[in-house]
Amino acid sequence: MTVFSATSPRSQRTRIRTHLVPIALTSVFAASAIALVAYLLWPTWSTGGLDAPDKLPVSIGGTLFNLPISAIRMKIQRHSGPQERIDLDFLFPSLEAPNGPTHVTADTVDTAMQPIDRIFLSIAAHHDALSPEQRTATIYPHYLELSATTPDDGLTMRPFRTETPYGSEDLYSATSPALTARCTRDAATPGMCLSERRVDGADLTFRFPRSWLSQWRGVADAMDKLTVQLRGPRG
Repeated sequence: MTVFSATSPRSQRTRIRTHLVPIALTSVFAASAIALVAYLLWPTWSTGGLDAPDKLPVSIGGTLFNLPISAIRMKIQRHSGPQERIDLDFLFPSLEAPNGPTHVTADTVDTAMQPIDRIFLSIAAHHDALSPEQRTATIYPHYLELSATTPDDGLTMRPFRTETPYGSEDLYSATSPALTARCTRDAATPGMCLSERRVDGADLTFRFPRSWLSQWRGVADAMDKLTVQLRGPRG
């Protein structure tokens, strides 16, 4: 005689719920553990005090930099780890990281152009390209006029020849403190200067208004300070 055992639908649902409870609890505990590990490992590197802006360790061209988050201009670049390039700006002459961008409003759109109060910096991996020093020594001389102007403050200016790729620019240089800057001339928009330097696997490109050359020693000192301040610990 064959005996059939029947289980009610209600009992089956109870049994399923009984099995699901341990699985759900295990999932909750696993998610909590992952969140805790992620929190503990999240990079929080700051060299200043409690009031200092948060900084990120960023590797560019294999060179470690310690960068204030609020100075990084693009949100997509605000993460730690290796990056190909990063763009920053700092208030001048304080060299503090700005609190935010300057916005044009309906009240100010018709007023005269406001003076630039920031020094801009791009850090990029150079991939063994020609160094800024080599470019100044071997490339620029082929395009420069023979004449040079040396003002009383020690800053030498040589214009580029008109028919060259740098025809609308001038090259400024000084030795104490050291400064080399390629500057566009004032036209419809104010002239801007570009000054480069190499730090291990990365090239630092500073940009600032040409009008700042009237205080060029302060500008050269600011670029030196930023170069030192932004370097991360060296192994």
